[in-house]
Amino acid sequence: MVILSVDYGKARTGIAVCDKGEMIASPVCTINEYNMDNLAKKIREYTESYHAELIVLGLPKNMDGSEGESAENVRVFSGLLEKETGLPVVLRDERCTTVIAHQYLNATDTRGKKRKKVVDTVAAVIILEDYLNYRRNNP
Repeated sequence: MVILSVDYGKARTGIAVCDKGEMIASPVCTINEYNMDNLAKKIREYTESYHAELIVLGLPKNMDGSEGESAENVRVFSGLLEKETGLPVVLRDERCTTVIAHQYLNATDTRGKKRKKVVDTVAAVIILEDYLNYRRNNP
């Protein structure tokens, strides 16, 4: 099944996708959009072009597992995304994904504006890889 992953952000949202065999998570892009409705429409275009059947949306939890304002915003966006795309949306804990993305970018010596452009997309790949591992281990 083709799965599209979303690392939602107020300004920048990362998108990643996996192949039909759910083996490889690949970066797609970072969308620069502040408006939730417009963002959902842009994501719908990606779900259509990649023939996605499911969306995994990162849920930002606090380190103690509680949810704050960002998680509330993601939950609202999740409903909007389901309505716009007609696809099921799975929320996936995204704690530390941005930190890990920065570590990956440090390892590749990606700095400055280039880093800012790709960090959210790398985080979306990490969220998707985590979800694919979960599916493999919990059939």
